[in-house]
Amino acid sequence: MKRESMASRFRFPDAESARTPIRPKDNTMLSPVLFTGGRLARRSTFLRATGLAAALALPVSALPALTVDFGDVNLATPPTQAGFGGVYYNGSDLAGGWSSGGANFNNSYTDFGGGFYAWDGFSYSTANDTTTGGFTNQFSAFASSNAGAYAIAFPASTITFSEAITPQSIRLTNNTYAAFDMASGSFFSKKFGGASGNDPDWFKVTLTGRDATAAVTGAVEFYLADFRFLDSALDYLVDDWTTVDLGALGTGVKTLALTFASSDVGAFGINTPSYVALDDLVYATAIPEPATAASLFGASLLGLAMLRRLPRNTARPRA
Repeated sequence: MKRESMASRFRFPDAESARTPIRPKDNTMLSPVLFTGGRLARRSTFLRATGLAAALALPVSALPALTVDFGDVNLATPPTQAGFGGVYYNGSDLAGGWSSGGANFNNSYTDFGGGFYAWDGFSYSTANDTTTGGFTNQFSAFASSNAGAYAIAFPASTITFSEAITPQSIRLTNNTYAAFDMASGSFFSKKFGGASGNDPDWFKVTLTGRDATAAVTGAVEFYLADFRFLDSALDYLVDDWTTVDLGALGTGVKTLALTFASSDVGAFGINTPSYVALDDLVYATAIPEPATAASLFGASLLGLAMLRRLPRNTARPRA
């Protein structure tokens, strides 16, 4: 029999990506030199090419890694409001979005009056709570601890970058409102596992990268809860910050969209509250920092100098 209680077990996917070595298109070895009668022909040309290749292959620093840690967001009140153990921003100032660490986060807010409102996109928060369920706690992270601000994504959430980037990693955890609904169920959504604990329920977020032409560069899925295991000890609901590898998103990424899917769906779509908390988005820029650019320029000059110093070889192969 599967047990009724929730399991908070973590399983991390293999983060290593397969690498395919670069080969010539015809799969043959390139040979820049010819031997005729024991004499080396085109020696100087070969040495010049080798010298330039060696110069351009000199080690240079990797592209700079930047981290969006939300340490630069405005935590003043207003625009933030008091939450469970912290403050949060939901777009009530109608700014239509906000920025952090070189990335832009969309936000849409509608005030219906009388204390009723709707929002989507991204909010940010410092609230951390693992004991209070319900809709009023939609701006808290379900984690054992939290240091500073982080973002909360709700449907229709897209991150936009000013230049093409290469995503590297991000930290994710459940939102408290969503976590409690999956753990216990509510008027709108079911308890994961069902009454018997055997229902194969799941909830995931998908991060999809797109380039400047809106073409997909790659996608990464992360399960915030997974109850599909035959062994109930492996069922889990993520309850702490977890680092997710974004290498599969590729390069040249201009936008990063978050979408949700769940086993619990109804006539109007997903019943599971579709939230995720995110922090420490690490990415590399497409343009090297000045130090890196200087190294590349210096390597090119060295290659040119080597070409100039090598004498021309006028020897011809023996007949």
